[in-house]
Amino acid sequence: MRSNSCPKCQGSMAEGYVPHERSSLPGLGRWYRGAPVAGWFGLKLPKTYVDIATWRCQRCGFLEQYAKG
Repeated sequence: MRSNSCPKCQGSMAEGYVPHERSSLPGLGRWYRGAPVAGWFGLKLPKTYVDIATWRCQRCGFLEQYAKG
């Protein structure tokens, strides 16, 4: 379980996200298990993934990411 205080300055952390832009539709960043594999039109992406949540310190701006699930 993560803390709501920044590990750098102990400021308050707020949850947000960094959009992952793939084609013309932005989406959430995702974590895929294993090494990347090249495909014909870019990376071959597995069907299973975990969305990434990003937390930002409201005092110093430090970003911390978690792969939920």
